[in-house]
Amino acid sequence: MCCFTGKVEEVKNTRIFARLGEHGNQVLIYQMSVNAPQDLAMVLPIPIKEGTKEDAVRFFDFSEYDGVFEDLWELFPVYTYSADPFGASPAAAGRSLKVVSVGAYDASFVPGISDFSRLDARFRLPEGVWKKLPGYADFGFAVFKLKPGRSQVHPMAFSFPTALADTVFFPTLHIHDGEVHAKETFDHALYLQGPATNLARGGWQESPGLAVTKVKCGLTHGMIRPELHVYRQTMRGEFDNGDVVAKVRTA
Repeated sequence: MCCFTGKVEEVKNTRIFARLGEHGNQVLIYQMSVNAPQDLAMVLPIPIKEGTKEDAVRFFDFSEYDGVFEDLWELFPVYTYSADPFGASPAAAGRSLKVVSVGAYDASFVPGISDFSRLDARFRLPEGVWKKLPGYADFGFAVFKLKPGRSQVHPMAFSFPTALADTVFFPTLHIHDGEVHAKETFDHALYLQGPATNLARGGWQESPGLAVTKVKCGLTHGMIRPELHVYRQTMRGEFDNGDVVAKVRTA
C-alpha cells in the first residue's frame, strides 16, 4: 500500500517493481486495487538525491500494458495468481507544481514536504503527518491523483535520482486518513532486477527464467530488462509499518 490523502474503503493486491537504472537513477512501477469514495491522491515517498530539480523525476504511461504484473508473476510458475484484484490474497508559497498526464492519472513530483502547499488541497496529507515521521525530512514525493470508485488502476511508473547507493527502495509505508500505526496489514508482491547478493537470506526468490520469457519488455519503456532474472518477495499479513530496502550489487 502507500499514503493516501483521503479515505479509502479497501486496498488490495499491491505490486511493486524496482531496479537501479543508469546515471544514479532508480525506476519504479507500482500497481494496486483500491476502493475510494472520493477524489484523492496516492503519495509515494522517495529518497531523492540532494538538489534534485522538479523536472528530474520522469513519469511513464503504462496504460497500454496494465498486465505487466500478471506477466511478472508468471515468471514464478510454482505459484498461482487470483484474477480477482479484490480477492484475499507546512506550507511554502510559490508557483503550482507541474502536472503530467500519464494514462489515467495526473502525476506530480513534490520536491519536499514544504512544497505540498503547491498542490490542490484535496491531494495533500493532513498537516503534521510528516512530523510523526522525521526520517522523511529529506525525501521527495511522487503524487498520483486517483478517481473515486472501485478499480484496479493501471500501473504507475516513474524514475528518480536516488540518494541510496547500491540499494533498491520500495515505498511500502502506510498512511491512511492521516494516521500512522506501528504495524499494518500488508498484501504485497515486490519484484526487483539487478546483480544481487544475499537476497535469498532476505526472503527473495529468483525466477528460473529471464524476464523476456514472460514479460513484454518492449512495452515497459526500458524499465524491465529482458536479459535479467527477476527476484520476488511476497508480504502477506502484519508487518512493521515502513518502507522496504534491498541491498544490491551494481553491475
